[in-house]
Amino acid sequence: MSEEQNVTSKTRNRLVAAVASLAVAGAVGFSAISSGTIPVFADPVKLDKPIQAPSFADVVNLVKPAVVSVRVSGESPQAGNVATPFFNMPGFDNLPPNHPLRRFFDEFQRRDQPRSGQQRPRVRPIAQGSGFFISDDGYIVTNNHVVEDGNQYTVVLEDGTELQADLVGKDPRTDLAVLKVKSDRKFTYVSWAPDDSVRVGDWVVAVGNPFGLGGTVTAGIVSAQSREIGAGNYDDFLQIDAAVNQGNSGGPTFNLAGQVVGVNTAIFSPSGGNVGIAFAIPASLAKTVVDQLIKDGSVERGYMGVSIQDVTPQIADSLGLQEAKGALINSVNGGDPAEKAGIEAGDVVIAVNGSPIASPRELARTVAAIAPGTNIDVTVWRNGKSQDFKVTLTEMPESDQVAAAAPSAPSDENGQPASFGLTVTPADDGNGLVVTDVEPGSVAEENGIQPGDVIRAVNSQPVKAASDLKKAVDAASSAGRGAVLLQVVRNDANRFVALPIG
Repeated sequence: MSEEQNVTSKTRNRLVAAVASLAVAGAVGFSAISSGTIPVFADPVKLDKPIQAPSFADVVNLVKPAVVSVRVSGESPQAGNVATPFFNMPGFDNLPPNHPLRRFFDEFQRRDQPRSGQQRPRVRPIAQGSGFFISDDGYIVTNNHVVEDGNQYTVVLEDGTELQADLVGKDPRTDLAVLKVKSDRKFTYVSWAPDDSVRVGDWVVAVGNPFGLGGTVTAGIVSAQSREIGAGNYDDFLQIDAAVNQGNSGGPTFNLAGQVVGVNTAIFSPSGGNVGIAFAIPASLAKTVVDQLIKDGSVERGYMGVSIQDVTPQIADSLGLQEAKGALINSVNGGDPAEKAGIEAGDVVIAVNGSPIASPRELARTVAAIAPGTNIDVTVWRNGKSQDFKVTLTEMPESDQVAAAAPSAPSDENGQPASFGLTVTPADDGNGLVVTDVEPGSVAEENGIQPGDVIRAVNSQPVKAASDLKKAVDAASSAGRGAVLLQVVRNDANRFVALPIG
């Protein structure tokens, strides 16, 4: 073989080896990619055994047909032409003939004109809320604030059917109302959850009509019980974190057995939307009220005829009570059951029929739940000991008695500011001490005492001179009490204020 042929052969062998090396490297590289962490041709990922998350589908399918939307309408007090708010804006009546909105404005004006000069009331939408059937013959529970201003009620079922309903009764004090559908058909209905069956942390499902979206379902837990939100004397709400918005009012909150644990009635929201804090009337209260509304159209409540306030630690100390519990009576209505039984202002109600009373709201709810005409045993704390009185309840008047609202404090024998920061002078009628001055930053000012307030008594002892006030303070101090209790009157309203001694 010639030298040229030998070089050519060697070159060819080197090229073949290089190609073979590239092929091997390519195979290895592909293998590395295929067997790496990125599955190019792998199967979709999935769990062999799905996680068992809670599902509310069975509950929703069971109860949803019983939940309805409630539309409320009423007659406008105005007659004749009533323009819609949009077209009643200034300037729309001056639109040029060729303006694109002129045709719509003229159409609304034409619709609102009475015929032949006759005036007619205009039916207008007022509210939209939720409700639910509690019987197969058509009784529906909703909120009083949904129906209170209306006189026409339309119920929309889950399938879109619209039925007219009558108002059976309403109770503003608990914000509950009952409607009755005009129909012979049988309806799917739900039941109330048993008393004391709800626990904080339990799952709940809310169904309702938020923003007109009927049949909306949200879920959450019971966040708290016995919430007081300033809605009235009978505050005792469940707090839930299920999303509840405008339009959910009157709708039910269910437990996982499909029983109603509460009636949605309010939300806490700085923005107007859901922030996870909603309040529901508990089933135990709602059932009692609803049963009375169906039976009588109204609710009868027991009535004692007293105004009450909280027992603060200072008040408890001034009265010798070991705990700051009970309901302090700041006034007794003349001729009402409490006065007839001998109960007085300054007494602290600590029990009714042997059951302890922890707060004014508990007293209000306890008495209201007892039928008028019933005799009850009321235990009060007076002059350092408990006493029992028999009270015959009457029916609560249409408007609740409003508790008094004012505070007060003491002074020295010369009428000059003492440790409480007060200046007093005997009242013209000899019944108490008139506050003439309150020292800025004093204990009296901090507790709301104002010039013009009249101190009637200190620790249940009438005062007519500054010396009486001093004696009462000395007596309380000698008894080891850290405060004195002043009975104060302002604008004919009576209340009690505890002021710390020294």
